[in-house]
Amino acid sequence: MFNNLEPQQPDALLAVMAAYAADTNPDKVDLGVGVYRDATGVTPVMAAVREAEQRMLDTQVTKAYVGAGGNRAFAAFIEELTLGAGHPARAAGRVVTLQTPGGCGGVRLAADLIQRAAGGARVLVSEPTWPNHRPLISGAGLVVDDFPYYDPATGTLGFEAMLDALARLPAGQVVLLQASCHNPTGQDLSPAQWLALADALERQRLVPLLDLAYQGLGDGLDADAAPVRLLAARLPEVLIAVSCSKNFGLYRERVGAVIAVARDASQASIVMNHLQILARRMYSMPPDHGAAIVATIAADPALKAAWQAELEAMRVRVGTIRSRLAAALRGEFGSTRFDFIEGQRGMFSLLGLPPAAVQALAAEHHVYIAGDSRINVAGLPEARIERVAKAIRAVTR
Repeated sequence: MFNNLEPQQPDALLAVMAAYAADTNPDKVDLGVGVYRDATGVTPVMAAVREAEQRMLDTQVTKAYVGAGGNRAFAAFIEELTLGAGHPARAAGRVVTLQTPGGCGGVRLAADLIQRAAGGARVLVSEPTWPNHRPLISGAGLVVDDFPYYDPATGTLGFEAMLDALARLPAGQVVLLQASCHNPTGQDLSPAQWLALADALERQRLVPLLDLAYQGLGDGLDADAAPVRLLAARLPEVLIAVSCSKNFGLYRERVGAVIAVARDASQASIVMNHLQILARRMYSMPPDHGAAIVATIAADPALKAAWQAELEAMRVRVGTIRSRLAAALRGEFGSTRFDFIEGQRGMFSLLGLPPAAVQALAAEHHVYIAGDSRINVAGLPEARIERVAKAIRAVTR
């Protein structure tokens, strides 16, 4: 059987990770992997998470399955964190939430639901988008196309081109949108643009699939969820994939959810039934450890407040690194070419460098970034900002 398998190209980011690991230079810099790092270069365990985990270990009496729907206390908290306590769709019983193995699991389960409900639907993603979006969606048997979003040469958003492309779509097509901290560009829509986009989606009768992977790392927990809440209030059907990797630092625990907003409570119940069946057939039951940690934090007001304070400190620090990197590049280039970095949000920015420059950064300067010139701003130590700016200048002469 295995004789029929042909060698495949390795994942591009995994190749960057391997090259970084093999580099023996003590001054090397990893800006490829999408994890938050503190000033010492460590991806820390948040203090609130550590305390919640210890409490959970001290009190947990069973390791029995949690069911295909996952940890229900976790699901209720994530639903409220995403949509808000008083959202009209929740009040009407139109919302259901199912725990998934990470945000990736949420995207994939949403794609499987779309395939089951409307197998002829296309899913459109922004150009560019996070590289995993296409395989996650196409893996469910759906066709993936794209719509214009960003010009890396200028660091600007092509919003009118985006609206023009969506205006040509037939009703029922699915549009994948990143709610905040757009990966890989860092360039989000403004509140006014989200309102215009809501009008377009409603007019064209399109279904949004929102990927909310960085809530709290852009402009704050509520501000980052505002686009999701807007579309869930305006549109009859919305799908949302949520990740707790970044805002709780639970990367390896694979903690996520899929939220579905249906036309009415009766339809929502049917959707939940199908999500559970799809989950059961794919991975049976989700892991509970990380979800139980989140639920423990949610249940204790003091612990929840401590988590929010830690997350806010992370958000502010990333913004500071953005400002300092933009200033360093302004000094190196003597121009405002990279000033867009300061005005963007979240962990990532797309530098707009050609492949040769990306390769030279690694080979000559031991600075590792993704092949499309995406950098993880949140992985840049403050002490290395000037060095990285000089390296970028050197490879673009």
